[in-house]
Amino acid sequence: MSAAEVQEKCSKGAVGGVREQPEADLLKVTGQSQVYTATRDTLFPKKITHTTTQALSLEWVFGMNPALPAFSLQDHDQLVVLYAGAHVGIIYNHTSNSQHILQGHCSPISCLCVSEDRRWIATADQGSTSTVMIWDSYSGIPVHTMFDCHPGGGVTAMAFSRDTKHLVTLGAEEVQGVCIWDWTNETEKPLWFTEVSPKHGFQSYIIFNPNDSTQLLSGSESQVLFYSRAPGSLKYFALNLKKFCDASTSGSEATVFTPDSPQSVNIASRSLSQSVFHLRKPQILTATAAGSLVVWDVMEDFAANQSLPKDRIKLIPFQDDPITALTVTDSFLVTGDTLGHVKFYDDQFRLLTCFSEFNLDAVVYISFSKECTEGYLEDCGLEAKPLIIRNFVISTVSSTVVHVNTQKGTHQVLLNEDSEALHAVACHPKQPTVAIGSQRGVLKVWDYDNKVIVCSRAFETEKQIQCVTFDPQGLYLAVGFGSGAVHILNASTLQSDPEECFHYTKDSIHHITFSSDSKYLATADAGKAVTVLRLQTNRGSSPRWMYMGRYRSHYKPIKDLLFGVHLDSTQPRLLSLGMDRRLVEYDLENSDVNNLLILSSERIEQSAVPTCMTWYPPLTAEQFLLVASDQYKMKLFNSTTKMCRKTLLGPTYGSPIKKVVVLPVSKDPTTNSYYLAYITEDMVGLQILPLDGNPYKSNALICHRTGVSAFACSYDGRFVFTAGGSDCTVLSWEISFNALEAAAALGGKDLEPFYSLLEGGRDGKFYREMEDFFYYCQIRHQGIDSMEKRQMSTKIPLSEVPSLMRALTYFPTEQEIEDMHNEVKFSKYAETGKYVTDIDLEEFIKLYVNHRPAFEISSNEFAQAFHVFGVRDSAEQPVLQRHELLELLQARGEHMTEEEVAECFTTLLGVNDKEDEEEEEGGYSLECAIPDEISMETFIGQILGFPSSAEQSGRSSPPE
Repeated sequence: MSAAEVQEKCSKGAVGGVREQPEADLLKVTGQSQVYTATRDTLFPKKITHTTTQALSLEWVFGMNPALPAFSLQDHDQLVVLYAGAHVGIIYNHTSNSQHILQGHCSPISCLCVSEDRRWIATADQGSTSTVMIWDSYSGIPVHTMFDCHPGGGVTAMAFSRDTKHLVTLGAEEVQGVCIWDWTNETEKPLWFTEVSPKHGFQSYIIFNPNDSTQLLSGSESQVLFYSRAPGSLKYFALNLKKFCDASTSGSEATVFTPDSPQSVNIASRSLSQSVFHLRKPQILTATAAGSLVVWDVMEDFAANQSLPKDRIKLIPFQDDPITALTVTDSFLVTGDTLGHVKFYDDQFRLLTCFSEFNLDAVVYISFSKECTEGYLEDCGLEAKPLIIRNFVISTVSSTVVHVNTQKGTHQVLLNEDSEALHAVACHPKQPTVAIGSQRGVLKVWDYDNKVIVCSRAFETEKQIQCVTFDPQGLYLAVGFGSGAVHILNASTLQSDPEECFHYTKDSIHHITFSSDSKYLATADAGKAVTVLRLQTNRGSSPRWMYMGRYRSHYKPIKDLLFGVHLDSTQPRLLSLGMDRRLVEYDLENSDVNNLLILSSERIEQSAVPTCMTWYPPLTAEQFLLVASDQYKMKLFNSTTKMCRKTLLGPTYGSPIKKVVVLPVSKDPTTNSYYLAYITEDMVGLQILPLDGNPYKSNALICHRTGVSAFACSYDGRFVFTAGGSDCTVLSWEISFNALEAAAALGGKDLEPFYSLLEGGRDGKFYREMEDFFYYCQIRHQGIDSMEKRQMSTKIPLSEVPSLMRALTYFPTEQEIEDMHNEVKFSKYAETGKYVTDIDLEEFIKLYVNHRPAFEISSNEFAQAFHVFGVRDSAEQPVLQRHELLELLQARGEHMTEEEVAECFTTLLGVNDKEDEEEEEGGYSLECAIPDEISMETFIGQILGFPSSAEQSGRSSPPE
């Protein structure tokens, strides 16, 4: 459907069939449709007014998906192209250096296409919802969304028909489906559908016949499929070379005759590249990876006969280099190859002209402008006939996008992005610049205000940039590589002295950080070791970085590395945090060259695995270290004693916090002083400080569905940058603290947010039971059998907290009980110098919500435990022997005495008084109630009395 037709349709829908309507009202009604009123200049106005209602708004996309094409949208007054990166589409205006980002997908975009008139854009993903979205390119507004188009695997390719009325989608399922949609009507089901047999290979692209929208074409590396649409059905026929062999070949190889030679040419083993319909003849043209062209003469009765005579298939040796892109425009056949050359042929397959001076990599796609050009070229034949060729855009496998002005014979690089994974990003501490490092060994520094590259460097001897960081003064930029090398660069020029390139390990550098005084640089590598460098300053010579030492301080991977400052001094301190649950501090003051010393090493978690740490801002009289864990908890540790002083419920957005940083203090007096930015496995979020477990103080959204590798915040706290690793993009997010505060206010005041975390809320049964248990604890503390007058109060002593927690189905360990006691006991000690010995109901609710597990225990955790401790029985199921279980309970973890074990099993198994009497008479023992062999099902169902594994698994995992 053309833009005019759609506008006419929108206009008819807007007026609603009312003829007698005042002109002003009619304009008002039609003016409600931004799509109807949009023009080519609507998307990129000269004066940009920017308002946001989101705490985090995607502001810019650095990079693109190198596997997907770039399309030319506008080519007249301004250069506008469309491409994809991560889970968004990007409409990039090169003339004004601005982007409009098409947000709506939750999974990486797997394919995109544009209509013939460039008005409509379609994007699709391969996520669980298999979403297809149609956009208006003039306004950037989504006009139609289709969910679950191909739920078995998502969409791998799609195309508009030439009249834009239909959209075809090709699924990525095991048995691929082809759907043709009438997207201009709100239909939930396709008009035509068929499934493709896997024997034809994985179909990777699909197109309509521009001259007949009832015909389509798809292809794999081995076969081309021709589709014919009929009322109520969609059928396909394989253009199989083997099918047309002589009987003598027995189907093993196919031979065809070239038009110029009677000799047969073997093409059975040739890999097919792409196929297109001939614009003027009933032919299908297929390019091969060997540079040849297969021409299929498709007769009108082909759909009925499903066969082609052998003389209808021709092989034309086209060129020496493999063809990677094939398209048709006007009367030309156009190819792109592995050398980056673009060649134009006429309908007789004669070369007309070639664009070969671009020095590009392999071509992914060639997109022609919709505007006709003025003037003409001359072909390379003897007659030198005039050629009128539209301007076009080339996209390559190295994420380079080039615009070619055919009449002027000039080309312009629109984009030159990174085609390798991006794992490293860091912001300058005093300037609006961000450093981005790729796996190809290319380091770029961007001015993120003006969106231009300030400087770049391609390392010749090193590849795989894993991490980068600026020193606090902005003088140095340290780069860690996958080879274990560390380069310290001049932050302005990116140049380095050969003596300041260190290589003390072959293990990949995962973390790198400077001290606050810029005198120390520390790295943590995949070898579970920490390396420290010190800046040596001598009189009469320039400062030099010196190697201090390397210490393998953890036995599991290091998750974070952090410099700080000792209390009441300016001396730096260095800490590392590992998956071994140990927090290690290094003795920098007494360490010397080749002698790095350890000051302390303490285990800070029992079962949780710490994931990251940072210094908590000065919101209290104590200095705290904030540590996040894989159990969705955030803990505050006293920076000196390492005592856990507070446990808080962290953000629960599908995966635990992976990295955290405190944002610089905002200069806006109307906002809160401190905020926290964090990333999870695939999301970026903000958190209002101080931490209290209120879920409404946190906000997060998807940034990189395939995984976020690193992130950094700007020096002024306006932006957060996330690196997507394998998706080859870095996203810039603009922060709005006002929007974050407004969202938090919607959660309610005081205890309202915490009531919402209780089952049933403030008016639910669980809360009433909590109240009953709370006041029962007061009675129990005063003595249940006491006949004296009760002294009721609003508080209970701390000694009753563990019993109350257990009554509410949270069974804390002894360490967790100690942490809860310390949290309440020392809560006001820094301010008053006194201990707190009791707690009221409101404070208890906060304590309960923050300390209990974020999610119920899952059957997977039981399965993991039995996999570790059990042995396989005859059915290959892990089981525990009774004596082994009893020994584990008494010897591992928090040791239980024999009496405690007996008491627990007696309670769990319901041993009654009669059984106790039998035990005294020697007829019954606790061992009789416990089976000799204990399977996971027996342990869960019979001993613990939990629901079955099937019931449990549905409620145990975090929400997506």
